[in-house]
Amino acid sequence: MDYLHQLLFGLFPYIAGSVFLLGSLLRYDRGQYTWRAMSSQMLSGGQAFRWGSNLFHLGIILLYFGHLFGLLTPKELYHAFGLSTAAKQAMAIWLGGLFGTICFFGLSYLLYRRLFNERVRANSASMDTAIIALIYLQLITGLSTIFVSVEHSDGAVMVHLAHWAQHVVTFRSDAWSYIVDVPMIYKIHVFLGLVMFTLFPFSRLVHIWSWPIEYVQRRYQVVRHH
Repeated sequence: MDYLHQLLFGLFPYIAGSVFLLGSLLRYDRGQYTWRAMSSQMLSGGQAFRWGSNLFHLGIILLYFGHLFGLLTPKELYHAFGLSTAAKQAMAIWLGGLFGTICFFGLSYLLYRRLFNERVRANSASMDTAIIALIYLQLITGLSTIFVSVEHSDGAVMVHLAHWAQHVVTFRSDAWSYIVDVPMIYKIHVFLGLVMFTLFPFSRLVHIWSWPIEYVQRRYQVVRHH
């Protein structure tokens, strides 16, 4: 089991990170015509799509920055501002639950549309459907961790996960040891996140790199009705 933990949470993060960065660079250099969100709004738009898309994007952006600051902020820093570990845990539960629910409703509609709208499904690449399904599964596991976190209100598990993330980004070889004793649902959630980073350069998610630098400067797409 120690070997498996070292492989999945000690070595795999660097494999995923390397593929994420180098793959994105090569995709931009070699396949700029595929560097787009590949929106299907023209195939099936309407008010429902706008609501679903907006809820998904709002929720996932807030979740991303919540994870980023939550995992990489040293506990000494938020302790210095008078925020205890238990209080940070409670804040993460409430805000994570709120942002996750927003994202869940939006993504549920987008996945349903991708699978059951004939026009959208016919024009979807396999990776389009796979990456949306992976994000959906990742979101469900993330929301599931809330129920486990409530049972560990002291925030000890959160500290272990933060230590793992901080040791990974600072290239310390013992990072994997901090995740050995955390509940399985967290391990699944972390693993799926690493898989998502690995698949990132091969999916439509690469358009994230273009925001906000290039995206806000783009020209409008011209659509003519005949």
